[in-house]
Parts: sequence; C-alpha cells; structure tokens
Amino acid sequence: MSDSKCCCGCVDQKDLKLKQIIENYKDTSGALIPVLHEAQEVYGYLPVDVLKRISEGLNVSLAEIYGVVTFYTQFSLNPKGRFSISVCLGTACYVKGAGEILEKFKEFLGIDVGQCTPDGKFSLDACRCIGACGLAPVITINEDVHGRLTADDVEGILEKYKDL
Repeated sequence: MSDSKCCCGCVDQKDLKLKQIIENYKDTSGALIPVLHEAQEVYGYLPVDVLKRISEGLNVSLAEIYGVVTFYTQFSLNPKGRFSISVCLGTACYVKGAGEILEKFKEFLGIDVGQCTPDGKFSLDACRCIGACGLAPVITINEDVHGRLTADDVEGILEKYKDL
C-alpha cells in the first residue's frame, strides 16, 4: 500500500482512513461490501487506486471487487457532483419520455451519464426505478424528487440549482 504522505510531505487523511477501514475488516469474512461503503464515504466515490488498495488489503481479486462495484447501483466509480442528478429509466418513466429528459440533461450539462461537470456542481446518472411510477417520468437531484416532467422542464430545473 502507498504511504500516507502526499508529494509535499503532508499526511493524507483519506489515505489514513482507508488504511484503518481495511485494517478493521481484513480478517472478517464477507467484509468487501462494508469496506466499499466506508471507502466511498471517505472519497465520495471509488477510484481505481482505492479499489486496488482494497484488493491488496483484503486479498480479494480486483475483478471480483469491480464486479461488486458495477453490480450495485449505490457504488460509483466516478466522482459525484454537489448536485447528483438521477434520471429514472424504469418502464413507466421511459414510456412517458425519460429518454428525452436524459438527453436534454446531457445537452445542457455537456456531460454523459456517469460523468461530472468540470466545476463539480452536477453529476448525471440513470437508474432503473426509484419507485415513484405514479409521478413518471421522475428524476432525483440529491434527495429532491421531481415528477411528471417533460424535456422542456430540464432547463428550469437546472436554473433552480445553478446559484445554490
């Protein structure tokens, strides 16, 4: 594992926390998911170098870790913006125009699904169902739910978050 100092010699607190998390779980059966959750809390997402360190520390293959991270939607391999937008693409939402809404977000933000705007303000994801089918099509921005949307609503929604 890497040492816990950055290039200028200061101590990297995230690195120290990750070492502690791995140490706390290294001899525990079934520890991978809790370690991934805690690591994501520390970093905000799961960068590849963090996955490699978890792999080494828990003696679990990187392929297995990658499989878990890409299977469960609560894990992210990419940084999240201050405002994390998730467009529901479940059947009810998709039939009612969620695909067009997603395309409009991509256009206005200049990013693709799984990416974050350069200023770190917005990230964009798609999900399968958030359980609000009666409000279809639905998006969430952090904990806020926006329903019964059209592609024309996207610009106004982004404006509400622009100056926050």
